Amino acid sequence: SRSAMDHQPKFFENLSGAGKAIGVLTSGGDAQGMNAAVRAVVRMGIYVNAKVYFVYEGYQGMVDGGDNIVEVSWESVSSILQMGGTVIGSARCKSFRTREGRLQAAFNLVQRGITNLCVIGGDGSLTGANLFREEWSGLLEELAQKGKIDAEAVKKYAYLNIVGMVGSIDNDFCGTDMTIGTDSALHRIIEVVDAIMTTAQSHQRTFVLEVMGRHCGYLALVSALACGADWVFIPEYPPEEGWEDTMCVKLSENRARKKRLNIIIVAEGAIDCHNKPITSEKVKDLVVQRLGFDTRVTILGHVQRGGTPSAFDRILASRMGVEAVLALLEATPDTPACVVSLSGNQAVRLPLMECVQMTQEVQKAMDEGRFLEAVKLRGRSFENNLNTYKLLSHKRPDAELPKTNFNVAVLNVGAPAAGMNAAVRAAVRVGMTEGHKIFAVIDGFEGFARGKIKEITWGDVGGWTGQGGSILGTKRTLPAKYLEKIAEQMRTNNINALMVIGGFEAYLGLLELSAAREKYEEFCVPMVMVPATVSNNVPGSDFSIGADTALNTITDTCDRIKQSASGTKRRVFIIETMGGYCGYLANMGALAAGADAAYIFEEQFDIRELQANVEHLTEKMKTSIQRGLVLRNENCNENYTTDFIYQLYSEEGKGVFDCRKNVLGHMQQGGAPSPFDRNFGTKISAKAMQWISKKLKETYRKGKVFANTDDSVCLLGMRRRNLVFQPVAELKSETDFVHRIPKEQWWLKLRPLMKILAKYKTSYDVSDSGQLEHVAMEAEAGAI
Repeated sequence: SRSAMDHQPKFFENLSGAGKAIGVLTSGGDAQGMNAAVRAVVRMGIYVNAKVYFVYEGYQGMVDGGDNIVEVSWESVSSILQMGGTVIGSARCKSFRTREGRLQAAFNLVQRGITNLCVIGGDGSLTGANLFREEWSGLLEELAQKGKIDAEAVKKYAYLNIVGMVGSIDNDFCGTDMTIGTDSALHRIIEVVDAIMTTAQSHQRTFVLEVMGRHCGYLALVSALACGADWVFIPEYPPEEGWEDTMCVKLSENRARKKRLNIIIVAEGAIDCHNKPITSEKVKDLVVQRLGFDTRVTILGHVQRGGTPSAFDRILASRMGVEAVLALLEATPDTPACVVSLSGNQAVRLPLMECVQMTQEVQKAMDEGRFLEAVKLRGRSFENNLNTYKLLSHKRPDAELPKTNFNVAVLNVGAPAAGMNAAVRAAVRVGMTEGHKIFAVIDGFEGFARGKIKEITWGDVGGWTGQGGSILGTKRTLPAKYLEKIAEQMRTNNINALMVIGGFEAYLGLLELSAAREKYEEFCVPMVMVPATVSNNVPGSDFSIGADTALNTITDTCDRIKQSASGTKRRVFIIETMGGYCGYLANMGALAAGADAAYIFEEQFDIRELQANVEHLTEKMKTSIQRGLVLRNENCNENYTTDFIYQLYSEEGKGVFDCRKNVLGHMQQGGAPSPFDRNFGTKISAKAMQWISKKLKETYRKGKVFANTDDSVCLLGMRRRNLVFQPVAELKSETDFVHRIPKEQWWLKLRPLMKILAKYKTSYDVSDSGQLEHVAMEAEAGAI
């Protein structure tokens, strides 16, 4: 991951796939997003002039050959992006485990000239692929001896290249932050938890939920974090001796605090410290016998594997699919089999066997009872999730908490964004654990000036993670015109630090407050901002809380709109998204929904481009794909409005296709937060509150807090692979204040991806990829 400064962009035009044949198969358990990966491999392969083949039914199809290995066209993968499961089928295959089976598979591949394989599956499938690659030349020689192929073929197809992508809902593969399907599985779990929470509250019930994860507790852990569960059981972190008593005490304490429901999440592979299974039934019986609570068990089972893939999984799988084809094109006989994975927001390539070995190490550590080591081996993201969960789920008795005498105020600024409430909850609970008093400010800076401030405690924020919008209330008003009144309120309530959760207005607000420090000493306190806006336009952070939920809303709507056209022939939809001048939602929504074009402010376009897009769609309508999707960011161009584009397409498409338009509007800001936003909001906010504690200690002198340096007003953002604190003063140079966007935006690099997958010729900078990295023990905290 070199910085943009030290390399010249390298484009892949010189990478040709001519004469190459790529086979793509899905193997092992299915996972949502596999189809998006298959689609990306097929289209990228065809784009670089390679032949691409489907291998149906996984390795079984490779062994059986015949109609199971079929060359495919661009249209073969149309409309599969939004489908769950895998359209090319998957099967467990005993015969591929025998040399005889692999010999037959090699024969079937050589007959079609396939020497590049893209395997989408779990660690078992990928290990099998690696063995196949190692045996390849031996298999060909044996086929030649048996007279099945000639010596020419042995020479021509001398080596096999393998690139893997991990499709597994358990997120149990070391070396990648997220596996394809994990985010969608979390969506299914959270939908169920949200539904259960409403019914359980009516009856004062306890629910025990069993989720998948035979060997890995990721789904259980993250869903517990995302719904604020009372207790979670995972295989990597078994409860201590006597957990039965501790859990029952905690559940009854929560009831006594007027909490009407309890949720316990159990991973199917949960164990105690003696490696004995802990089942959902066992947990239920315990609660009923000891506490007499009305308790129900829900086993989610295969629901978690089903349904349509989330926006995150579609984008992840599309990026991985394109990267996998590039890796195959660049492979040499000496390149080890690699796996394409995600680190922070970057696609990276890692040696397949290093990842597999590390994944097996985790299991070995668990079998031998080295549980702390198992958690470490899972990577920093897993460990962070576990630590955050422990911090937020259990309130220590007041007597045990430190007392700092510091007062911290928390407020929401800007438009509502899903996940803001999860961030407030984390801030309140972590702040209390650190010994501070936390004050909630109602209605942003305007409410602050009016004195709408009240102390908020642990119990007040229970159940907030799943709530959309902003419970504290939020306003776009900036503080400049209320400085005097805000300073007065800070003095009256003795506020020693500020945490602002919001969008671009929050950033401007902090700049104004720090500029006013010379005049008002009250503002000489640590201040931190946590980015939360659907527009994702805050400088200093690649992601903002709320953007993922908005993206899912856009993607779901596009799916429905596309479906509405399946009855009618030849229709193009023009859809307007939010985002101000920032094209993130339009661009990423287009990638996730498989759109034909996305108009954004960051990439200027003219009438010639509009004309070219119409012609492109007209050509497309002559194929079997007879509908189009065009996204337009609300402020991409003042003259080419949504109406203008709609009218232009309607006129130019006369007789070929008709047009419809949709303005998505405020539904993009509403709805329950996605698992990603709940989790991101929770973790980033907890980290921000810990920073506040550190700064308060540093700046406390002679009985008062005094902070007036630039580094005491920071924004906490996610940058490439890390969460970093950056002084807002330093971010000024990175900001386009007129259009309220960062001057440089990482996601613009993904723009050509959307165009390639929509069959446009374009240049794609591959300078960031291509280096094989090694699996670091420190798998990054970037993953959510």
